[in-house]
Amino acid sequence: MKAVVQRVRRAEVRSGAEILGSIDSGLVVFVGVERGDAPSDADGQADKVATLRIFADEAGRMNRSVEDARGGLLVVSQFTLLANTRRGRRPSFENAAAPAEADALYERFVTALRARGLTVATGRFGAMMEVLLVNDGPVTIVLDSRETPRG
Repeated sequence: MKAVVQRVRRAEVRSGAEILGSIDSGLVVFVGVERGDAPSDADGQADKVATLRIFADEAGRMNRSVEDARGGLLVVSQFTLLANTRRGRRPSFENAAAPAEADALYERFVTALRARGLTVATGRFGAMMEVLLVNDGPVTIVLDSRETPRG
């Protein structure tokens, strides 16, 4: 499971004219589910995102998590994170999980964040969406569950 985490001042996701979710200060998390990902990948990524220390403390150092900062999360599914561009000019998405599997693990990721007491807004799985955000920093972190030790 891959995730791109961006610290934001505010963000919202829309589908057409409908606002699906919005947050003030916090994190936007784009999530891509890869073939072979397991529930432990979703749980591990949720733990990493919730505890990633990328918010400023009283001294101005990045030493607080979104939990500590009481920020919100806007989680958006994005299979294009799994793009393979090694050959040619058209990306291949063969490494992306099948939609039903990806949706289940995306929902597990969201549920794991909410279980920690975090405020989580979401997009709509599989929908065309517009994501509007104001980066803070900017701070952008790329996470890959296959590169994070488990357990």
